[in-house]
Amino acid sequence: MSSAQKNDLNWDPYNQAFKDDPYPTYRRLREEAPLYYNEEHDIYVASRFSDVEAGLLDRETFSSARGDIIEFIKGGGEVPSGMFIWEDPPVHTAHRGVLARVFTPKRVNELEANIRAYCVRCLDPLVGAKQFDFIHDLGAELPMRVIGWLLGIPEKDQTIFRDVVDAMLRTEAGKPMDIQGDNAPYVGEGFEDYLDWRVKNPSNDLMTEMVNAEFKDVDGKVRKLTRDEILIFCAMLAGAGNETTSRLIGWTAKILSDHPDQRRELAKNPSLVPGAIEEVLRYEPPGPLVGRYVTRDVQLQGRTVPAGSTMVFLISSANRDDRRFPDGDRFNIHRKDAPHITFGRGVHACIGSSLARMEGRVTLEEVLKRFTDWTVDLSKAELSSTSTVRGWETLPVTIP
Repeated sequence: MSSAQKNDLNWDPYNQAFKDDPYPTYRRLREEAPLYYNEEHDIYVASRFSDVEAGLLDRETFSSARGDIIEFIKGGGEVPSGMFIWEDPPVHTAHRGVLARVFTPKRVNELEANIRAYCVRCLDPLVGAKQFDFIHDLGAELPMRVIGWLLGIPEKDQTIFRDVVDAMLRTEAGKPMDIQGDNAPYVGEGFEDYLDWRVKNPSNDLMTEMVNAEFKDVDGKVRKLTRDEILIFCAMLAGAGNETTSRLIGWTAKILSDHPDQRRELAKNPSLVPGAIEEVLRYEPPGPLVGRYVTRDVQLQGRTVPAGSTMVFLISSANRDDRRFPDGDRFNIHRKDAPHITFGRGVHACIGSSLARMEGRVTLEEVLKRFTDWTVDLSKAELSSTSTVRGWETLPVTIP
């Protein structure tokens, strides 16, 4: 990259100028600096699909053992045992295997009726209204309920855990996440009483399954999860399940407001909804980037990324790379291109992806049964301030 480009082209994960529309800058990164280095924050940035996909698959070079959030990777703090999304094999394999055995497609599918009923409960009172908020009235509520149903948390208490996770991920505009003190990795504080209750009162929920599950750990010992490991699992599910799905619901509403012809086509032909959710996930991924710790010198785009560096893979940029997705900046519910990379690749691919997809599908189906037209009121809509997820805090819409 020439010195002129260095002075002109700048990407900073904390710069609020990129919050509203980062995609023109992403396109420039892909074309002019596919391996970008931000000197101020000492991070390398990959933006093309091929590099992002290869990097996520290369777990030996690009490690998750220090976390996948920039601030945690650079902070170098100790990752609690059991936080498998921040572990490398073989520890990751052992811990993820437990959740994969209890977080089954059958269990996910059993939730669909509850999810649909809750959408009906939220949406029916809004019929006839001139306006409502997709986040306040639906997006912030549904994912929290789903995780509560999975874990067996009473509905009256589910908001507590959503609010804890929200507070941890929020950042002051333009500043990195504070990972010290109260904002250290959330390891399940608040779930203790529910876990103790479930030990004595087993039920048909995921928490009970985790209490009883046996697995072979890295030392070859067959054992059950420790209390701390179960608490960490609960915290991860609460965090990932709430944040990403809430953002997905918000982006679905915003994008379909911007593309009314495609929205009306979906209303006429609901069989297109699953494909539309995939296109929303590609077009506006809730998690726009993911970080990795570089374990050894590696060549990328003709340059050396030294061991000990922090690498950022721009999921949002990769998903719009014209090399992989022709006319990548265009939203198209009929797109038949290769799969997006929103849920990752390799051993760290999102274990809850099928649940997120189902929540998005059911929500859109139920919305379109009641509303075929809406327009976002951008004067009152607000994007979240965080370096980990990108989505709407409020999304008021008017109904014609």
